[in-house]
Amino acid sequence: MARVGFAEEWVGAPDGVRLKLEGDEVIVTGKLGTLRRRLAHPKVVLTLDGQELRIHSHLPSRREKAVVGTFAAHVRNMIVGVSAGFTYKMKIVFAHFPMKASVKGSEFVIENFLGEKSPRRTRILGETKVTVTGDQVELKGLNVEDVGQTAANIEQATKIRGFDPRVFQDGIYITSKGEEA
Repeated sequence: MARVGFAEEWVGAPDGVRLKLEGDEVIVTGKLGTLRRRLAHPKVVLTLDGQELRIHSHLPSRREKAVVGTFAAHVRNMIVGVSAGFTYKMKIVFAHFPMKASVKGSEFVIENFLGEKSPRRTRILGETKVTVTGDQVELKGLNVEDVGQTAANIEQATKIRGFDPRVFQDGIYITSKGEEA
């Protein structure tokens, strides 16, 4: 199978966002803060031309073409993160036992889930800010992966085992996700 000559993507920084390249580490700075990420692959080259990042691979295989697209998506997510941020909203649902959720340091604690005596705990990743108001949980942060994984960890912590899920629908569920408005 013949290979195409090259694969490349350009990612430009909008006004108010600065791109910087230190070796294979991309640094994106905006009004909300700074994100750093190491993007390294032996056959993919990153170069900075003014405020545009060029992600390039010479004689790429299918995998290298995918890596070029993945690196571009990561940088675009970083740009959105430092300029607008990411927000996930979750809802606390209970019918049988009143559940209490709180943030203690870098942990999210769920108490009295299905009447359990010991609280369920999960980690809050990175710089994610978690707030609980009534039956709403809001997660905000610059890094979409940290915010998304924290929401997934909270949802997973309230996964029900040993009960009929059609009857016991208690838990904490993601209701909306995306960039901040």
